[in-house]
Amino acid sequence: MIVAPFVVVAGCAALPQEGVAPEKQFGHRVPGTTEDGRVTITINPPDNTMEYRFFDAVYEEVVFRPAPVSAENVVEGVSVEVLVKGAFPDSCSELHDVSQERSGHLIAATLVMRRLSGSVCATVLRPYRFYMMLEGDFTPGSYTVTLNGRTHNFVVPEPTS
Repeated sequence: MIVAPFVVVAGCAALPQEGVAPEKQFGHRVPGTTEDGRVTITINPPDNTMEYRFFDAVYEEVVFRPAPVSAENVVEGVSVEVLVKGAFPDSCSELHDVSQERSGHLIAATLVMRRLSGSVCATVLRPYRFYMMLEGDFTPGSYTVTLNGRTHNFVVPEPTS
């Protein structure tokens, strides 16, 4: 399995896409906390002196956001990012890693969270937003992503004139 750590690119912004809700726009980011109480998070490296337990990350929704397709980039394909909305089940859990494996139009991805071993954590839901890029370029067509065992579909549209 290929492991790809998520990297945040500061200052990355995309031009607004006409007629597309901001949440569905490629490159749109919401810093900090959103109106629905979700905190935008990134993956930070663990403290190597500590021992952790690892679990599949809990999430409720994913939004696939292909970059705009044009006559110039249709052959090579476009990037696709995913907005993952979830909630940590306690006060200690945090994202640990994301890995992906792609075979044509099928992508298997795993999003893992970690918690310090032996820690006592308050049971409280902590809503989050996480932005991740799918590896590779995507030409117009239908794709299937399996994220932590759940199947989701998305479409990269044909270019608009």
